[in-house]
Amino acid sequence: MNKELAEILKIYSTKKHEDFTNRLVNLSKESLISLFTDLLTMYINDKNSSTIREFLTVTISGYEHSEKKIGFNGFKQSSIVGGMPIACEAKPKNASSEDFKSYKNGNRKSKPQILNGSGNFNDYTYARFKKDKKANPHMLVSGFIDGKLIYILEFPFKTKVFLTKLNNQLRKHFPNGDEKGRYLRGATFDYKDYIDDKMLNLIFVLNFEELEVYLPYFDRKFYHKLFLLSKKNDKIK
Repeated sequence: MNKELAEILKIYSTKKHEDFTNRLVNLSKESLISLFTDLLTMYINDKNSSTIREFLTVTISGYEHSEKKIGFNGFKQSSIVGGMPIACEAKPKNASSEDFKSYKNGNRKSKPQILNGSGNFNDYTYARFKKDKKANPHMLVSGFIDGKLIYILEFPFKTKVFLTKLNNQLRKHFPNGDEKGRYLRGATFDYKDYIDDKMLNLIFVLNFEELEVYLPYFDRKFYHKLFLLSKKNDKIK
């Protein structure tokens, strides 16, 4: 974090509002742009929070974002007259080019996670699984690299292969059903669990020229599937 941004944050948190605004007013246009860029870059790449990546995934997909910690990440009105609102559950992933460089240079032991259309549900249970099946939210799976949006894929929660993947993990963890105070810490999935479903919708993807630059950060098979989906969408348009 640069010194100017650190000082601005300190003033915002410890001084009066007018002290903060006066400091900003006295900055040049170039300094303000630099501060905002640094702050946004830091926030969108935060490894401990996916809030801004979640917000982008939800809103770009046409949903209204919900800021509540509990419940689904967003909603939109059904196109069916009198239909119930459609909920969405966002699963954004962000790959860091710095992590890949660090691994390549031997400064990092574990290989960074590549983009493979994956996601996970924290502290999962059969009860929550049953609730999610009933609500059938639309899953929004997105991938970012250094905060740059690469793709968003949408599919119904009740996608058959996807449900089987989650159910198998729950069955293994809870052979006798839910246990009080016990959770499946991470119910995971990846592109193989939904990519060939007929209800899959490609919301967003970079054009091929840009996408090709990011190939080293992808699972190769997933990249190929994403490329085919992109070409199919271009033909439909």
